[in-house]
Amino acid sequence: MSSTALKVFVINPGSTSTKLAMFAGAAAVFDVEIKHPRKVIEAFDSVMAQADMRRTAALGALADHGVALADIDVFVGRGGLLRPVPSGAFKINKRMLSDLRAAKYGEHASNLGAILAWELASEHHKPAFIANPVVVDELWDVARLSGLPDLPRQCPFHALSHKAVAAKAAAKLHKPYNRCNLIVAHLGGGITIGAHRHGRVVDVNHGLYGEGPFTPERSGAITTLEFYRYGLERGLSLAEATKLLTRQAGLVAHLGTNDCQKIEAKAIAGNKKFALVYDAFIYQVAKQIGAMAAALSGNVDAIVLTGGIVRGKAFVAKLRRMIRFIAPVHVILANCEMQALARAALDAATGKSKARVY
Repeated sequence: MSSTALKVFVINPGSTSTKLAMFAGAAAVFDVEIKHPRKVIEAFDSVMAQADMRRTAALGALADHGVALADIDVFVGRGGLLRPVPSGAFKINKRMLSDLRAAKYGEHASNLGAILAWELASEHHKPAFIANPVVVDELWDVARLSGLPDLPRQCPFHALSHKAVAAKAAAKLHKPYNRCNLIVAHLGGGITIGAHRHGRVVDVNHGLYGEGPFTPERSGAITTLEFYRYGLERGLSLAEATKLLTRQAGLVAHLGTNDCQKIEAKAIAGNKKFALVYDAFIYQVAKQIGAMAAALSGNVDAIVLTGGIVRGKAFVAKLRRMIRFIAPVHVILANCEMQALARAALDAATGKSKARVY
């Protein structure tokens, strides 16, 4: 069967939504995003507990578009928190699934991508892959060291999104990606901002466990000892502290909502609290972009903004004013992740590229 005829189903779970798409070769058949309200997500004790809910969403999307599970040739999921790996496509195997189910390297919604792809593919003995998971590791050695030798920096990030939009930005610049210096900011439920030097992400903030700006739900960088004292005084367990920092902090802690469209509307309408918190949010994003400019010694071809938050016109306008002295700013709203996942899985399934083994 030719690659143009193969049907590829893409499953991309994020912290606040599940994106689902199907491609016939390179052509999109459908591409949908199912939003999960904060109250629904918070009702689950763990990410793994969300599996049935997200599986139902995936099967519902197929049914809505008249696609039978048996007719799909290749399945691909967003990669989750695994051990650090190089970029590329990986065939899903038992070792990968075991690490994800046990949350061996951390808990995040993306862990469900491989699990759901594997489960659905196994029903009809079809191949299943992940590609450019969040643990792609291309850091410079100098970027790995922290102030505690026993705790080197490990920086899970939106590798799939970063690589896809970086390639699009490079095309706009009429240069190969591996000859560009770019700062890519993925701005969504989680935020990661990376320095791309000649095709390699040499530094990036840890998007889940407390580096960089606060996000719609995450604390970002906070004073370590102050939080340690805060946790001791309240008797927080590790699970409770993790939930607080990754699901109950940031914009939702300040304003009671993680919906940036609503926050921006209230800020524009003159709500002083919403305006202050939103400005602080933009300010922290700008500071992290500035840090990545320093990582590239100021030699930056372009800054690339992507993710759901950049749909906010006021957000982009304010952020652009703060960072445009560094380099031209490009906004890429297109959902490049789904197409990138489908392409990687298609290439691996047809032998155009060799899938890596986890």
